[in-house]
Amino acid sequence: MDLSRPVAPDPYASLPPVPSFTLTSEDITDGGELTQEFVASGGNTSPQLAWSGFPADTQSFVVSCFDPDAPTPAGFWHWSVVDLEVGITALERGSGASDLMLPGAAFHVRNDAGTHAYHGAEPPIGDRPHRYVFAVHALDVDTLDLDPEVSPTAVAFTGLFRTLGRATLTATYRR
Repeated sequence: MDLSRPVAPDPYASLPPVPSFTLTSEDITDGGELTQEFVASGGNTSPQLAWSGFPADTQSFVVSCFDPDAPTPAGFWHWSVVDLEVGITALERGSGASDLMLPGAAFHVRNDAGTHAYHGAEPPIGDRPHRYVFAVHALDVDTLDLDPEVSPTAVAFTGLFRTLGRATLTATYRR
């Protein structure tokens, strides 16, 4: 693996600035390493996430997990949950399972591994530690009017123009 390639930028640093709010987890810490439960070759389980302090006029949320360090031009989307109602302010551990019914109208879109679920960390063996950016986007609409077959990139693009605030938590993992 060529470790001399440049480090990808923070995926949200060059987007229009929006207010931040609080994202916490019982399972991961900002800057900490993911444990086996949350990686593809381990439990492949999505971590618990909770958020608060988002803008008062928020109408829905998108939750995502993105690896900007994947050796592709576009990173790797591990998870996207769309149309979470404003009253939902947490996802329990395991909410990313494909067979789990999400609350209300919320749904998973296809991740870059091809499943409608959370796909745990799976960087190339021997590569430098990868960052896994878990993000919650507070939106000014109650639905993005998308369907589960759109790409996570389409969700990110559509949501960009509706984002009132964003909270992130970044964990790392290396194999």
